[in-house]
Amino acid sequence: MKMGNTKDNYGLIAIAIHWLVAFGFLGAYGSVYYRHWFSEGGFSMTELNSNMIALYLHLSFGITIAVFVALRILWKLINKTPNDVPGGSKFEHLAAHAMHWSLYAVMIILPITGYMGTKLDTNFFFLFDIPKFNDTPLYPLVVEKWLQTDWEHFEPIVDAIHKNTGAYVCWFLIILHAGAAIYHHVARKDIVLKRMAPWLR
Repeated sequence: MKMGNTKDNYGLIAIAIHWLVAFGFLGAYGSVYYRHWFSEGGFSMTELNSNMIALYLHLSFGITIAVFVALRILWKLINKTPNDVPGGSKFEHLAAHAMHWSLYAVMIILPITGYMGTKLDTNFFFLFDIPKFNDTPLYPLVVEKWLQTDWEHFEPIVDAIHKNTGAYVCWFLIILHAGAAIYHHVARKDIVLKRMAPWLR
């Protein structure tokens, strides 16, 4: 398999980044739902500790996703994109492209709003600390100068964007994306899924 994309298939780098982002989302969702369902609101030391561990994991996965999404966008800019798979209507191809761009938007919005809205430094996978947004030089530039507001008004807005995008918009897009891939593989029997999952070829 080639490292770069060809006119017909994705290369190893694009495939690797795609699945690393996917597993990053699994980790981010798994940790945040564990926190909400099992440890949030508890007062025992075990519950408090597991709550913080889940939160740090969620933040760490979010930053990891941001890094890989940035690499994915950079790779997309410098590497060719494979042609559309033959077959299907013009509307289907337009819908597929709209889906991909919507996913890119969500993959950018979620990590940025998550980082901007957190009140804690991120203990990145318990290896080192990443300072929270309002302790960085960007905070006064973005929030106070550009937006002309303060933390008390800024934080609830980015937190609401993050939570609603993650709870509703992202899940909707993931279900559509995965459903379309399975439909192409099972019903259409074309190479749409195989291009990003070479072990199915």
